[in-house]
Amino acid sequence: MSAPARDVDDYLTAVPERERATLEMLRKTIKAAAPEAAEVISYQVPTYKYHGSLVAFWVTKSHCAFCVMSPSVTDARRDELKPYDTAKATIRFPAEKPIPEALVRKLVRARIEENEARLVNGHR
Repeated sequence: MSAPARDVDDYLTAVPERERATLEMLRKTIKAAAPEAAEVISYQVPTYKYHGSLVAFWVTKSHCAFCVMSPSVTDARRDELKPYDTAKATIRFPAEKPIPEALVRKLVRARIEENEARLVNGHR
């Protein structure tokens, strides 16, 4: 059993090459959509925080996963997410069929708006 990842680069180093390329593109898109977000390892997966948890991603033996940490965000984009296996706030997809960058940007921006609204309303 390998040691837990110290940071996202460390996490990605341990990911198989095909999945790594997909997750690196997802990482790049998240960072572009949320440049103020902190990139951390939380619960042993890459996570982005901006006024609280924003989004996360990981890989399993059978798929890649992108978690928007908000069922209301996935519900609001239900039509756009039809091609994917979803559960609450998690979107599962094969490495060879990544989520389009435009959709990732929409999802990340929606989470930023949610977190900022919570902050304005006095919730953290």
